[in-house]
Amino acid sequence: MKVVAFSEFGAAPEVTDIEVPQPAAGEVRVKVHAASVNGFDLSVASGRLEGMMEHRFPVVLGKDFAGVVDAVGEGVDTFVVGDRVFGVVTKDFLGDGSFAEYVTVPVAVGIAKLPESIDFTEAAGLGLAGTAAVDAYDAAAIQQGETVLIAGATGGVGQQAVQLAVKAGAVVIATASSDEEKALVNGLGAAHTVDYKGDVTEQVKAIAADGVDVVLNFAGDPTAAVQSVKAGGRFVSTLIMSADQVQADGVQVFPIYATPSQGTLERLAKNQAEQHTTVTVQQVFDLDQTSDAFAAFGAGTLGKLVVTIN
Repeated sequence: MKVVAFSEFGAAPEVTDIEVPQPAAGEVRVKVHAASVNGFDLSVASGRLEGMMEHRFPVVLGKDFAGVVDAVGEGVDTFVVGDRVFGVVTKDFLGDGSFAEYVTVPVAVGIAKLPESIDFTEAAGLGLAGTAAVDAYDAAAIQQGETVLIAGATGGVGQQAVQLAVKAGAVVIATASSDEEKALVNGLGAAHTVDYKGDVTEQVKAIAADGVDVVLNFAGDPTAAVQSVKAGGRFVSTLIMSADQVQADGVQVFPIYATPSQGTLERLAKNQAEQHTTVTVQQVFDLDQTSDAFAAFGAGTLGKLVVTIN
């Protein structure tokens, strides 16, 4: 099967052929129709995770996937051949990625059934970004009328979070710089924008003099972003591993490590199907163009970049 992989540290990812994998006990094999690019993929490709996670070469890249179950491993009774599915490859090693014609995934976490109303291209952009947004939103416990700053609002995670906060009745301040970025977040319901290229704290104070009730921090410097939270507020970040990484007297701090449980993925699918929140697919590439997709991601995006495979 065709995959995008690298054979050793320092080697550039390339399209190559490897054997079709067989699902182990507790796994299903998915015939992949689409996968999307995440920052994690670029980190793996650049070698930044060397020594941090086990690499099983050739390392096939890719986390998000959408496709159809075509084989079932021993002990699996919750999925059958023919099920439309989506999710995030969640294993304790790097090697079995979703930029491939087939991928094996454990059914314990990282996979859910996909409603017929959602196409594979949309579903491929939901998993990792959507999970991070939902987990951050839940930790923040946003209430109607609260003011929420979303740092990294134009990214895949941020766009989902803006929509969730707006639907909760919050007044959302979104980071955006260009006219295109401002139009995007305003279209998602943000009431105000602040330019992340300037002093965000001062800009926020001009809108909310005492600070905001909640900061959802998906981009930028967490130690700077936390300064926008009022006393008694909440600071939620996907960029920290523990609360003591930021100085925040009188502020509750919640580190987020996205966990794509089946329940969370089903919630994302329901939100998409009902248009409660939507994923923005900015551009679609073929598998042979994955390197172009990585370059486009590195240059900055206003939506998900999706690689279609079958």
